[in-house]
This record gives sequence, structure tokens and C-alpha cells, in this order.
Amino acid sequence: MTELDRLQGAANRGELAASRRLALRTGVPIEEALRSTLAASAGAAGLPALLAERGALREREAAHLRARQAARAAALALRRARHDGAPTPWRAWFDGSARPNPGHCGIGARLLGPAGEVIELCDPAGYGNSGEAEYLALIAVLEAAARHGAHELTVYGDSRVVLDDASAPHAAGAPALQPYRARVQALLALLPGARLRWVPRHKNLDADALSQRASRLCALASDDRP
Repeated sequence: MTELDRLQGAANRGELAASRRLALRTGVPIEEALRSTLAASAGAAGLPALLAERGALREREAAHLRARQAARAAALALRRARHDGAPTPWRAWFDGSARPNPGHCGIGARLLGPAGEVIELCDPAGYGNSGEAEYLALIAVLEAAARHGAHELTVYGDSRVVLDDASAPHAAGAPALQPYRARVQALLALLPGARLRWVPRHKNLDADALSQRASRLCALASDDRP
């Protein structure tokens, strides 16, 4: 670091502006103008003491910034680990939609297996709200996983309401969703190592597209009825 860099780093915004004005007014180099301005700010303590004090402050601020960045990085890594988890042999994504809400429901899901299995679900699911559609999609993909003998399965969805309810003890869940919750928990008992994980919506786009397509089909079928 040059002496000019050290002086500029120690100066605050007002001192930098004053130094530029001094350099323009007197024609002295900016480094000399900075030294004069900072010496005036230092007063009786002297310029070396001011530079040392502000250098220590700058180091503390830099250390604090590094600590904050490290904390953010650790929190992000934790969120990613919680959302994604370690890869498992079987993976699935589910989503449900209602058009409008409540309205015509559609469910969509993708189930991937370790031998290259790809099972897609895209089915109309009658009339209901989005929470019911999400639950029906989860049930459908778990049923498909059970039929295919899936093990060590991770199921991803973007509905916190459904995932939290499905994992809740019987007495803690929403009473209106109890039949869905009971079916999910019964299916999970048939799938050793199965687990449910939340992911943000942008990581669930395939299942979302399938559910949206299914709800449109459901609406069209309803419109075509005499």
C-alpha cells in the first residue's frame, strides 16, 4: 500500500472533499493536501496516532464484514443441505394446483429411480383447493413409489403447509387434512428410508408444469360435459 493509499483509506468523506478543494486551491499534490487535512483532524494527538486508530478501526470493520459473509455462507449451505439433502437412490417431486382456488384440481409428479426409471404423473383430481391438490399429488407419487419398490426415497415439494402437516403428530395436524395425513403416513411406513423435504418453487418446476397441465385438462373436461 502506498502512502497515498494509506492516507485516502484513513480519510472520511468530508476530509477527502476538503483535501481535493485544498489541492485545487493551492496547487499542492493531493497526498500533501490529505496529510495537512488529516493532521488538522488529529489535533494534539498527532497524525501518526490518527492513522493508527483509523487503521485499527478499518481492520475491525473488515473482520466484522468477513464474519458476516462467513455466517451468510454457512446459513446458505445449511439451507441447501436441508432443502436438497444428500442424493438418494430414488427421488421424487410433486405439486398440485387448483384453477381457480378452490377449483379444478390437477396433480403432477416425477419419480426417478437408480436404474434410470422415470415415472411421470399428470392427472385431473376433481374439485378442491390447492392444499388438497398438493396432498393428493404427494399421495399419488408415494403410491407410485410403493408400486415400484422404491427405497431410500426423497420426496421434494414446495408446499410448506402440506409437508409440515404430513410430518406432524396426529393431534397437531389440521383436522380437515387428517385423512390425507393418515394416508401419507401409511405410505411412508411402506417405504423404508423415505423422507419429505421442502424445496423452493423454482426447484420444482417440472412437477408444477405437470400439475398445471392436469388442472387445465380437468377444466376442459368439465366444460365439455353437457
